[in-house]
Amino acid sequence: MRVTCLLTATASILALAGASAAGPAKSRARVPVVRSLAANEVEDSTKTGAVGPGATGPRVVRAQILLDRARFSPGEIDGVYGDDLGIAVKGYQENHGLKPTGTIDAEMWRLLDSDAGPLLATYTITSADEKGPFLPIPADVQEKAKMKWLGFETPEEGLGERFHSAPKLLAELNPGKKLDTAREQISVPNVRHPVVRLALRVVVSKSKRTVIAYGAGDKQLAQYPATIGDTHDQLPIGHWTVTGVVHYPWYNYDPEHFWNSDPKAAKAVLPPGPNSPAGRRGSASRSHTMESMGRRIRGTSGTANRPGASG
Repeated sequence: MRVTCLLTATASILALAGASAAGPAKSRARVPVVRSLAANEVEDSTKTGAVGPGATGPRVVRAQILLDRARFSPGEIDGVYGDDLGIAVKGYQENHGLKPTGTIDAEMWRLLDSDAGPLLATYTITSADEKGPFLPIPADVQEKAKMKWLGFETPEEGLGERFHSAPKLLAELNPGKKLDTAREQISVPNVRHPVVRLALRVVVSKSKRTVIAYGAGDKQLAQYPATIGDTHDQLPIGHWTVTGVVHYPWYNYDPEHFWNSDPKAAKAVLPPGPNSPAGRRGSASRSHTMESMGRRIRGTSGTANRPGASG
């Protein structure tokens, strides 16, 4: 039996040729604002000391923004050197002929700082940002199924998604600012991306925990971190073809495919939305070499196949 999947990371990569919704470049006009000391430190390119696992603070934020703009996604920009940032750092180092130590040293800072654009931008919160509806998301699957939309719980969460950032970081960059008020001007990570060519191939690596897109000439276009399988949910290795992309897909929850769920529990169909297990984009895929009952990506998928999975 063939099974289809919703693979958010893959669908996002296949949309690389489009404009990024996260970039403030197409947003509202910017005017100078008084920035906090932390924000000024983020912009400081003179500090090139080593930054490694466990580090926190403005230089980590700087590295996260620069890597995000270089399309080596560090995950959520939060000022903390965690696992996802480590994956981005090693991927960037390998791609640029550096030893993949996972530590940002002076040589890597030099390469990152070749992107000389401002790392922070001023964004004016709009009425659309505050429109909602903002509702708490229940933990119970059956309660989620009763909702019409699994949207953001707060305006701050929506702004965080737009700028690839933790709401807590946005608050720290904007002391005294109201992130839930239209017409408020705030400092945000400037995560604009240049337009790139269409991805022709996607490789999901279990060992590196990455999803990588390749374009013409097999040139790497982007890298994203991914949690793929575990001791209970093994990643099926094989070659896959993406047959379709769906924006804001519905999600079919089947407890049979979760090792820690009650197999007698009821199935459910969960509505779309940014807090849906399926995410903002989903893709259907089929295997050329194997067929398998699916497992989970980031602990959320009901039935899934993976395009281009490797060990």
